[in-house]
Amino acid sequence: MISKTTLPLLGLPPTETSIIAWWQGQPISHEIFLAQVRQVATELPAHRYAFNLCEDRYLFMVAFAAILWREQTNLLPAYRLSSEIQKIAADYPDSYCLTDHPIIDLPLPQHLIAVSGTGTLDRTIPEIATAQTAVIVFTSGSTGRPCPHPKTWHSLVTGARLAQQRFQFPQPTSIVATVPPQHMYGLETSILLPLVMGLRIHNSRPFFPQDISQTLMAVPPPRLLITTPIHLKACVQSNLSWPALTMIISATAPLSRSLAAQAETVFAAPVWEIYGCTEAGSLASRHPLESDQWQLYDDFWLSQDETNGCYVHGDHLFESVPLQDVIAIDDDRHFRLLGRQHDLINIAGKRASLSDLNRQLNEIAGVADGIFIMPAEHEEQITRLIALVVAPTQDEATILAELAQRLDPTFLPRPLYKVSRLPRNETSKLPQQELIKLLKELATTK
Repeated sequence: MISKTTLPLLGLPPTETSIIAWWQGQPISHEIFLAQVRQVATELPAHRYAFNLCEDRYLFMVAFAAILWREQTNLLPAYRLSSEIQKIAADYPDSYCLTDHPIIDLPLPQHLIAVSGTGTLDRTIPEIATAQTAVIVFTSGSTGRPCPHPKTWHSLVTGARLAQQRFQFPQPTSIVATVPPQHMYGLETSILLPLVMGLRIHNSRPFFPQDISQTLMAVPPPRLLITTPIHLKACVQSNLSWPALTMIISATAPLSRSLAAQAETVFAAPVWEIYGCTEAGSLASRHPLESDQWQLYDDFWLSQDETNGCYVHGDHLFESVPLQDVIAIDDDRHFRLLGRQHDLINIAGKRASLSDLNRQLNEIAGVADGIFIMPAEHEEQITRLIALVVAPTQDEATILAELAQRLDPTFLPRPLYKVSRLPRNETSKLPQQELIKLLKELATTK
């Protein structure tokens, strides 16, 4: 439990050789980083809130720290769309946008970050108030209005320390991440671990396997890859050679045991999963090849109410957080996921989990990506599942035949659409509105 009223921006003192990032092909020392943060902080507009829209991961971190230094709050929207920012700005009127490149049609004043010079170097680390609201992360609400989730500097530092306790990252570890820093998972792993625990980041966000491989080769070992199951599957199927990794961490979607096994063979490194939510942050981990149980981070505990609803608790959290998953608590430190609360479906009296159906679909040879969709129910007819599949080398009949060997006939998709790609966002998730739009387009062209 942290009892101080302030905590330093950097968790470890800078040294002459300490590096926090690689940017524009060059190592960036902690001294240069602090100088650039100070430079940017003095140039920021005098507002209370800043939309941190920087896409370059290092510049995002500089901006993130400068905003804290000025006692402002980082606003991190789920989507960097003008309409999304406008919705949020209505509730946070004293705000502006901080970017690393000009963005057209932003509804607020735009401040362009620039770090061309290093300024006066020193090793003075600013102290940040533990109670300061460092960031507000937004998720898409069921009503279409973004839902805010505030995080104090105290809670963010605690989260980074708990992750270090769990994984024991060697010093110094080089991080390559495929997820954006505006997402809670990306923020915790690729921004806070370097700030609080002394790890080092590469500024890019590689997307394709070739780019991921080249970025990993550009940083020295020990190397840590922060990614998602979708990126991991693409890398496994790429037939590329990979540099030595210490560990791979995956999150944002369920990771199948078969994909984890393939990845450990290809990368010759352990693959771990993180479980968490925007409201509470990362709170548990597991090694899929060893167990289907999740182990809570230290300082977290779970409880269930009379309806089996599950809540996560932590001294560093604002309040108890309800989880959106159906959970079986095995003991004080371990639990199993049984499915999302809205993931369990009932068709003609038979029950299934959409997550399990998706897993079965994605394990079929030749399927690069796929998802089952439960359409709106109609009283006059039996609901039929729909499936969207990316499978360049397979036809619909072959995929359906394989599914018939795996699933009860009730859950076979009718129809199954082959598509060139699924409308995944930056964290590999599938926004509901994008799926509805795609289904309407497919229905009119079929």
